[in-house]
Amino acid sequence: MKSTISFDKFKLNSDGMIPVITQDYKTNEVLMLAYMTKESFEKTLETGKMTYFSRSRQELWTKGDTSGHYQYVKSLDIDCDKDTILAKVEQIGAACHTGNRTCFFTRLAQEE
Repeated sequence: MKSTISFDKFKLNSDGMIPVITQDYKTNEVLMLAYMTKESFEKTLETGKMTYFSRSRQELWTKGDTSGHYQYVKSLDIDCDKDTILAKVEQIGAACHTGNRTCFFTRLAQEE
């Protein structure tokens, strides 16, 4: 896989990372939000598996290496400001570390 835009053109946060919204490529269901560094972005392109940077552990992590719940990249897009990546993936198993399909399973508010 090859990127059409160099990582150096992305607008990074103060920690040198870019947020990634990850969606199911078939249903568009939002699965999770994580962050990438240049190294994790390049590894994602190289392997075709979503690789993020763990802010809590301060290390790269390929989604699924521990759980077997891999995310296979179908497409990567960047928003108009070049400060957020949208990843469409084939999700194997649960995306959330809690075992839920998505990390967004807790409703905060709803129109009445």
